[in-house]
Amino acid sequence: MTQTTEAGATAPAAGRRRAKKQTPAPTGPDRIPRPSQGWYRVPGTDTKLRRVTTILSQGFPKPQLVFWAANLTAADAFATLPALVAASLRPAEKEAAYDWLRKGHVRKKEERGDLGTAAHDLVEAHVLGTPLPEELLSDAEMAPYLDNFLRFINEWEIEFEASEMVVGNLTDGWAGKLDYLFRSRLIAAALKVPATTLFVGDTKTGGELDEKGVYPEAGAQMAAYRRAEVAWLRDGTQVPMPKVHDVGIVLHLRPEGYRPMPLKCGDDVYEAFLHVQQVAEFQRSLAKSVVGEALTLPTTAEERAA
Repeated sequence: MTQTTEAGATAPAAGRRRAKKQTPAPTGPDRIPRPSQGWYRVPGTDTKLRRVTTILSQGFPKPQLVFWAANLTAADAFATLPALVAASLRPAEKEAAYDWLRKGHVRKKEERGDLGTAAHDLVEAHVLGTPLPEELLSDAEMAPYLDNFLRFINEWEIEFEASEMVVGNLTDGWAGKLDYLFRSRLIAAALKVPATTLFVGDTKTGGELDEKGVYPEAGAQMAAYRRAEVAWLRDGTQVPMPKVHDVGIVLHLRPEGYRPMPLKCGDDVYEAFLHVQQVAEFQRSLAKSVVGEALTLPTTAEERAA
């Protein structure tokens, strides 16, 4: 038996189910995937794409970070040795001093993160043709970075085409935000490719100019971005990823100068990235169930016989 609604539609006599509230389809910039807990979710869909930086952090070996953290802890210890010795004699202060010392690498990473964000803001302003943020212009610590960044742009005739653009590969299940895409007649000439070649670029602010500050992991990251299938423009439009060269450029930006570092990011490096993705997936899921509970001896003769 059915009953008729005022509009003439029918519903079960036992009672109509309340209509599920429809979520409006995302529009404009709301269509751009946003990162959350290691994933990018494509708005308006059930598609989740693993974040590229999460894949690399969980699956890429970084033995150099062990020595970096150890060296940083040793440097902090000697720089504050009198205070540490005094704290070691006072139980109330010893734990706090220990905690401060062991977290030196975290503080350093946060400082580098601030510098990296500022560098991205510089690129963003150039891409959009907007004034540089006032907080950067008035920051004395950022001044040498800003000067060297502008030198890089002018001396190498950099023409930015995109910045902070989310890209993804729906087939291989990942997404990320590349630093920038650019063209440079002089870099193209140095690499012996056409002047109109489009490059993927990244900025690193760690290390020193006469030391390592750029690592192969950056090439794996750019190889992923190069093999993206889609990209999202600032207005939320999804477009095919433009074709970029199989050598990317990392701008090693430091207060004392800069270095444009070419990194291979071709198909062979991408294949390595896919292996890293498998290792990261193992760490995320299967690894949690690999080690079982310790076995115990049977407690009765019958159990032992069985």
